[in-house]
Amino acid sequence: MALIKSISGIRGTIGGVVNENLTPVNAVKFAAAYGMWLKSENSNQSLTVIIGRDARISGEMISNLVSNTLTGLGINVVDIGLSTTPTVEVAVTLDKVDGGIIITASHNPKQWNALKLLNHKGEFLNAEAGEKILKIAEDENFLFAEVDDLGKYEKKEGYIEKHIDEVLKLALVDVEAIKSANFKVVVDAVNSTGGIAIPSLLEKLGVECIKLYCEPNGHFPHNPEPLKEHLTDISELVVTEKADFGIVVDPDVDRLAIICEDGSMFGEEYTLVACADYVLGKTKGDTVSNLSSSRALRDITLKHGGKYQASAVGEVNVVELMKITNAIIGGEGNGGIIYPASHYGRDSLVGTALFLSHLANEKVSCKTLRESYPDYYMSKSKIELTPEINVDEILEKITQKFKNENPNCIDGVKIDFEEEWVHLRKSNTEPIIRIYTESKSQKNADELAEKFISVIKNLL
Repeated sequence: MALIKSISGIRGTIGGVVNENLTPVNAVKFAAAYGMWLKSENSNQSLTVIIGRDARISGEMISNLVSNTLTGLGINVVDIGLSTTPTVEVAVTLDKVDGGIIITASHNPKQWNALKLLNHKGEFLNAEAGEKILKIAEDENFLFAEVDDLGKYEKKEGYIEKHIDEVLKLALVDVEAIKSANFKVVVDAVNSTGGIAIPSLLEKLGVECIKLYCEPNGHFPHNPEPLKEHLTDISELVVTEKADFGIVVDPDVDRLAIICEDGSMFGEEYTLVACADYVLGKTKGDTVSNLSSSRALRDITLKHGGKYQASAVGEVNVVELMKITNAIIGGEGNGGIIYPASHYGRDSLVGTALFLSHLANEKVSCKTLRESYPDYYMSKSKIELTPEINVDEILEKITQKFKNENPNCIDGVKIDFEEEWVHLRKSNTEPIIRIYTESKSQKNADELAEKFISVIKNLL
């Protein structure tokens, strides 16, 4: 069991010992720290926070604790109930409130939960804000409101529908083309809130939806991370139902994976590639993804005459660089689509609508679309080190060893070779170097990883 505190929030396993797991005490403490930070950042006398949750079994319990803590601080709470991460982000901006909290542990198994924290723009907090909240939580210097100054609590419904309406308003979502295509799609929402949001979106787009694991009861039927080894059921059902393709989302609906009509994986890395291909074909502009994402996005961006840039790993870093470069689409290779015309957050509803628009306009099968993109293969490895070894020194030595390759050092070390790349990052929690590689074949990607594992060992 575990409790992980970081600048991006707090997450852990439910039950157990205080400060070792995500207990009610820890949920209250961290919610109070967020509330105190919010009050320190605002001169408003009346603050409001929107709270939503995925369908995890522990979600209602954690949500109640968080809501009551915030009202105890004198902050008003609007509880939108079962929701998605991007829906809460959109809700914060639609209602012009001061912040938001999503109760979700994203792709982690059901025993996990977490608090994802948003600012008044409906975006994740930056590192500086995260550090302040961690410090407040550590000091426990909370000041709660007196009885006449308690915050107000109210429940509101209909925000997923509002979110869908915002998606349908997007200029590049070609509703008529999608309706004319008569698509048939299988949806695996791992029994969380995607089972509400995605079928409802598809219905409004005139898409026939075959539901698989769409009951939002929090009992995940398989590991909720949308990776190939977890998606055998939907792969089989897509073929059996003779569907055009399959849609898979994680529990909080910010990651989107596609299954081709033959049951093969479109590839999480290629969800962003396909959506960017469509957007760049309609609107000239630039793109951003993180350093560990596929080179395919760069290739597609250059094909359309745009410029591609890579950020440090982490959604907040991608968003920051997208704003600096005025990128028109970006995201992460884990199936996270960020489309600023909608909002600055990974959004599977937006991704689904853009992907459907692309497929409807191209008038090709899902498999044919995938085959139109450059083939890259990834390898993800790690090397465990003893605690006394200085990981930063090792990465600096590698930077010097490959200095002629102009390594990128904004997040670990990334070295771009002509037809492949390697990205080395240190873990924030243990003495590990993570090794990501990509090449033109799986064999080459694996061999590149082994090469750098040898390089690291020779430096020890």
